[in-house]
Amino acid sequence: MIAAIERLTGLEWKNQGTVFLVGLGHGGIHWTAATLYLLLPFITRDLGLSYTEAGMLVAVFHISAFVANFASGLIVDVTGRRVVFQVLSLAVGAAALLASGYAQGIWWLVPMVVLIGATNNLWHPPAISFLSQHYPRQRGYTLSIHALGANTGDAVAPLAAGALLVWLSWRQTASLNALPVFLVAGLIWFVLLKRDTPAKPAAGAEKTEHGMGLAEYFDGLKALVKDRAVLHLSLMAGFRTMAQMGLLIFLPLYLADVMGMGPFMMGVTMMALQVGGMCATPVAGAWSDRIGRRPVVLGGLSITTVLIVVLTVVQNEIVFVGGVAVMGFVMYAARPVIHSWMMDLAPPEVAASATSVMFGVQALFTTVMLMVSGAIADAWGLGVVFYLLAASMLAANVLVYLLPNQLPGESGINHKNNRE
Repeated sequence: MIAAIERLTGLEWKNQGTVFLVGLGHGGIHWTAATLYLLLPFITRDLGLSYTEAGMLVAVFHISAFVANFASGLIVDVTGRRVVFQVLSLAVGAAALLASGYAQGIWWLVPMVVLIGATNNLWHPPAISFLSQHYPRQRGYTLSIHALGANTGDAVAPLAAGALLVWLSWRQTASLNALPVFLVAGLIWFVLLKRDTPAKPAAGAEKTEHGMGLAEYFDGLKALVKDRAVLHLSLMAGFRTMAQMGLLIFLPLYLADVMGMGPFMMGVTMMALQVGGMCATPVAGAWSDRIGRRPVVLGGLSITTVLIVVLTVVQNEIVFVGGVAVMGFVMYAARPVIHSWMMDLAPPEVAASATSVMFGVQALFTTVMLMVSGAIADAWGLGVVFYLLAASMLAANVLVYLLPNQLPGESGINHKNNRE
């Protein structure tokens, strides 16, 4: 069994522990955010908040995540400390969740939500660049385990918090649900800190003990943003994420208002979406390490595009749930492969900043989608929103054709045909 896993992933079993530990950390980040979302209705009721104030808290979360995204890439690349910032993001986010349990009003909650949102995006640049640095030929597989951690945290945290709420208040639940995240932060600190070394710079770049100087960093960043492949990949990731987030937000509304599903079947359908993704990511990541990124991403995006359209005409609940499971399988399969593709393209010394650029574009596209899709649903109905999401996936498909089929382990912006 172990030998089969090693052949499939190209990674020895003794090295798998590090990969799964970073994936567990990613799960801790999503655990914190998912707990906050589940507790929000109870917080609103207990503190007497209006829907406007509750909505403001969600907006604060996303704004702080967006702002922190760019600063984190710079800090991580300049210092070269990837494990330290992974631990910091987990510990600060968990502390903010714990402290939110002592809130007596919205003005105590706002800074806590700011910290949770900021640390949610502080995690990605150091974690993704760490895995890319240490496993250059298994990026697809290692980042798929990283994504698997996120799906697991999103799925398990609401279940744990919901169970605690049966006996405890939301304040006690917030405090108790923060404790496992502190534990994961401690494990990463003690196990991985010895591997917290700056990435090896590209040819011609100056190597220092603690990352690089600001001048070298901005030279690398300038080359990064001028690279056509990096820009196309970021745009493609933006269109894909816009469709994914649109499905997460509008699919429950479609199930209730158009399909007429009851609460139980709605829960089954949304679970099918996540379970499909959890099954797909390791397979897709390992496969992309063998055949390249483009075939896997193109296959996932193309099938997702077709399924979004097809599901709008499906009326049978069982068929619809099956279609959603398949859509989750192919849609989430592409996510870690895209992250791996960016790490293939970016020089190692600015890998964290490349992650920040990609996640920044995704956050911007998602914000636009949230504003536009709501207006479209009000004017023409939810069905039209799904055609918009399919169009977004189609745009991502087109951009894939403009990208090179990067082979695993090929790192750095050194291909002349990729530049302006």
